[in-house]
Amino acid sequence: MTTLATTPRTIPAAAPAARFSDLAAAEWIKIRSLRSTPWVIGLTVLFVIGSAAAAALADKEAGSGAGFLPYDAYPPAGYWTLILVAATMGALTVVSEYGSGLIRTTTAAVPARGSVVLAKAAVTAALWSAVGTVAALGSFLVSQAILDGRHAGVPITHPGVFRALVASALLAPVCAVVGLGLGVLLRHAAGTVVTSVFVLLMLPTMFSESNRWSADLKHALVSSAWHRLVQSWEPDPDSLGYTATVPGCWLVYALWPLVTLALAVIVVRRRDV
Repeated sequence: MTTLATTPRTIPAAAPAARFSDLAAAEWIKIRSLRSTPWVIGLTVLFVIGSAAAAALADKEAGSGAGFLPYDAYPPAGYWTLILVAATMGALTVVSEYGSGLIRTTTAAVPARGSVVLAKAAVTAALWSAVGTVAALGSFLVSQAILDGRHAGVPITHPGVFRALVASALLAPVCAVVGLGLGVLLRHAAGTVVTSVFVLLMLPTMFSESNRWSADLKHALVSSAWHRLVQSWEPDPDSLGYTATVPGCWLVYALWPLVTLALAVIVVRRRDV
């Protein structure tokens, strides 16, 4: 009588969970591999710096003893463009994957969807922090070089300059992360871009500072906070309007990306792809 030899079955070991650094590296590869990314970033930085140069050249009233001229260094037209581009690019890091179906592959490889969103946000914030810093520093240096010819330039150590520079540099990552969060919530490219433009650019113009409730709503928006942080002068005590506080504006900068990102993580964990 013969007996059959049985070979014990081996259970393959489970693959180790992806580390956050691996997720961030993968997201960086996705962004870097897009040919349009460096072109969009480069043209945006050039436009922002060029708008500062144009504003400084067009300011005929700049003269000796004028002090820091914030809207020559950081003109609204240039930084509204930066808001638009940063929010749109932040949104596209998410909605492009939903549109192409790549998000299914991503979530199948990494079931921890919240970690994927946080990795996207970390890479997006880091990239646009660098872009915002280059744009803000370039805007200041170019504008002051032009204003020096009229004895109206100031050094970077001049009162009010550093706050305006930091606020302008952080504007890009704040808007990019807000756009990313809205992209996760809406999952539609056109809808996300329209919502981002409305919330970040159009909505502040609908409110005034003449009434308390209207001023409070206006001051709770990102672009209004940027305007206040860039201003180097204190509000007029005799003014009938309600002016935002500097600490409150920094709080707006912190809360908008944190809240939208937290909502995105909560929703993506509970919603089917």
